[in-house]
Amino acid sequence: MSDIVTKDLIIASGSATTKEDAIREAGNLLLKAGAVTPAYVEAMLERERSITTYMGSYLAIPHGTNTSKEAIRHSAVSLVRYVNPIDWAGGEVRIVVGIAGVNNEHLGILSKIAIIFSDEAEATKMLEATTVDELYQLLGDVNLD
Repeated sequence: MSDIVTKDLIIASGSATTKEDAIREAGNLLLKAGAVTPAYVEAMLERERSITTYMGSYLAIPHGTNTSKEAIRHSAVSLVRYVNPIDWAGGEVRIVVGIAGVNNEHLGILSKIAIIFSDEAEATKMLEATTVDELYQLLGDVNLD
């Protein structure tokens, strides 16, 4: 895997206030980076309607449906941090990680994100980070093969 997360795929203080807008905010970063087509962002919203991507620990990981794989141009991860929690089907979310993975690369990406957030100290660092540089450093392991 090449670098799938770059500083231009991170927002330290997102502007969304609803789950749908947060998915769009994370998806639009992937779109702007050329990783996906607009159809993938719609597929992220579609997946959320069928099953929640809320993971607990203030984290949601929206991604497209199985049928949206052709809308992925290259693997990428976006991250948007929110100062105020967003209601996500009854859970509170402050970190939204958008994932697009080609050839099942999303499985390795999901695993690396899960490891970061399963460590309470690392998850707290994510929540407390206020700059893109800090968030990028905390996500650094996602880029490692």
